[in-house]
Formats: sequence, C-alpha cells, structure tokens
Amino acid sequence: MTAGRPDTARAAAEAAARQSYGKLVAYLAARTRDVAGAEDALADAFAAALERWPRTGVPEKPEAWLLAVARRRSIDAVRRRLTSEAGRDHLKLIAEEMEARMTDEDLPDERLRLMFACAHPAIEAGVRAPLILQTVLGFDAATIASAFLVSPATMSQRLVRAKSRIRETSIPFRVPERAELGERLDTVLEAIYAAFAEGWSDPAGTETRGRNLATEGIWLGRLVASLMPDEPEALGLLALMLFAEARRAARRNAAGDYVPLAEQDLALWDDALIDEAEALLRCAAGKGVIGRYQLEAAVQSAHTTRRLTGRTDWMAIRELYDALSVIAGSPVVAINRAVAIAEAEGAAAGLAALYVLGDDKRLDDYQPYWAARAGLLARLGNIPQASEAYDRAIGLERDPAVRRFLQGKRAALRN
Repeated sequence: MTAGRPDTARAAAEAAARQSYGKLVAYLAARTRDVAGAEDALADAFAAALERWPRTGVPEKPEAWLLAVARRRSIDAVRRRLTSEAGRDHLKLIAEEMEARMTDEDLPDERLRLMFACAHPAIEAGVRAPLILQTVLGFDAATIASAFLVSPATMSQRLVRAKSRIRETSIPFRVPERAELGERLDTVLEAIYAAFAEGWSDPAGTETRGRNLATEGIWLGRLVASLMPDEPEALGLLALMLFAEARRAARRNAAGDYVPLAEQDLALWDDALIDEAEALLRCAAGKGVIGRYQLEAAVQSAHTTRRLTGRTDWMAIRELYDALSVIAGSPVVAINRAVAIAEAEGAAAGLAALYVLGDDKRLDDYQPYWAARAGLLARLGNIPQASEAYDRAIGLERDPAVRRFLQGKRAALRN
C-alpha cells in the first residue's frame, strides 16, 4: 500500500462499490440477520476508505479491506445491542465467524441467498423487489421509488420496515428448497429486471453511482437461470435482457444522440446475444408453461426478425401484448400495447387504447406515457395537444439524449 491521491482513492472506492457492494452486504447480513446494520457498517467502511486511502494509499485488495472494517463496525453494533449471557454467546459465535481471515478470492458470494431472504413471505409483497434492489445493488430509495411509481418518502419507510422485519423474525438467509422456491422466484425475477431496466435507461452509466446496472442485472439473471435451469420464467427473463442488451450499441449514434428502435442500424445489433436469447426462449417454450417474461422476450424476438425480413410484424407484437395484458396487466404493458395497435391499425386506434389509461394517476409523472401520447397526437395532426404532451415528456425525461430527441420531435410540429 502506497500513499495515494484523493481522486485515485475516490475512484478506487467507487470501483469497489460497483463490484462488491451487494456481495459485502450479503456476507455481513447473512451472519447477523441485520440488513440495515450491514448497510450501515459498510457505509462506515466506505467513509473510512475515503478518509484514509488518500493518506495511506489504496490497499492491494480493497474488498478485503472494506470487509475487515465493516466486520468490526458490525460486531461493535451487535455488542451494543446484546448484553445478556445468551447475547454474549451469540456475539461470540458471530465474531468468530466474521473475524476469520479472508481474502478477496475466498469471500463467498451470497447475493442469491440475500435475494431470497428479501423475497420471504414474511416481507410485505410490494416491498420485496425494492428491498432486493437496495440491498443487493445499492439503489437509493429515490431511484427505487421512481422505478415503482411511488414517492421516495413512502418507499424509504417501506424499506426500513422490511429490514426490521428480517431482523425481528430471524428470516433465514438461504436458497429455499425446491418446494418453496417457486413462490419467491417471481419477486427475485422482478427485482433483477428492475435493475436491468434502470441500467438500460442509463446507457452512459452516469446514474446510480456509475454502476453498469444492465450488466449486473444480466449477471444476476444468469445466476438464477443456472440455479433453476428448468424454470421457464428464469430462462425467459434472461432471454429478454439479452435481446435488449444486443441493441445497446445501436441506441446512440456517433454524436451521442438517441436512435429509436425503428431507425437503428441493424449491423450494430449483437448477433451472438440475439442467437443466445433465441435459444433460451426456445428452451423456455419447451417447458410448456407460458409467463410474463417469456411473452416480453417473444416481443423482442419479433422485433429482431427485422434483421431477416426488413419489416416488423406489428400484428404479432400486438397479439403478444394482448396476451401480456391478460396475465400481467400493468400501465407499462398497456402503453406498449397501444403503440403496437397504432402501428398495426392506425394512430387513432392506438390513441383510443391509450386514452383508456387516462384515469391512472401513476401515469401523471411517467415519461413513456406522455411520449407515446405526443407521438400519436402528432400523427393525427393534433398539434396543440401533441406539443403539450411533448412538453410533459421532456420535463420528465432524465436522459439528455432522449430529451434532445423529444425536443426535436416537438420542434418538428411547427414545420
């Protein structure tokens, strides 16, 4: 370890957060059953790193250094809580395990155990997926609230209650037996997809502490698919993410501007990822049980056939969204279905399907709804309302490239 510079130390701490946050939280929490305590201990460890590393230099194994500091913080916190004889015995067991000498190479990866603990039936259903996102990937409450269309304050309160529930009821940190695995799988898959979607909406990797969340989501998806190779929805989700990831290079042009799906350069799509996704989707279909992620992956598969035919089969996509609406109805599915209807049957039909959603207050601050509405109104020549909808979409959009794209669409209304 040699003396370092503040910028080098900060970069090293951020890299450790990207690579190891969930791994370290999972290791600490699995031994104390205290997720919030593990997060606090790790936060203290990162704060210590930012204070010490500029003076002492970045350690050769940052993850092991952070774990050592976080373990001490965690044990101190447990010691303050446990004062009885039984408590001291419990503390001794925790300390013996957590103080064992450990290196980066032999730190066990227990993220999957943590994910299934967060998906336990004792946790309120609506907070299981957000809890996984925060504990495994380090999302803050505001980011999670945006993904789940609730206020940051409400989400923060739910997350605090859920972590208390894990500690108070001693929820086990383990992968469930086969008989109970399926009931928690949906929550785990939902959290993985939410992580991927957040990274997908941030292609430049500038949000959520610079993590490449799409890559992390795919990694978690591969982990679950390898654990449950006969579970069609695990395979379907991985296929869905790979289809989307295959188009990453085509989503921006050389100038960094957003390129919509219909205008993307097909030569930039990753054929290997598409082929892998198709194989996974075929394997999932062979299991004989259709679910949400398989249908969403099938939508993406229908889009990729444009590589071969030069056209998009919008009727097939509309039918897939019809099926999705039955088994997994949501505002997001309904918006995409309306867009597919517009392409297959005309803008008026699509707008009618979109207006049905108008009473859903969750859409007031949901950018894709306003962007879709603006586009359909523009196609019908309703310029004033289209302009208002574009204004709303622009104001809600976080991605500068997409915002410029929408601003260009709004400016074109005047021509």
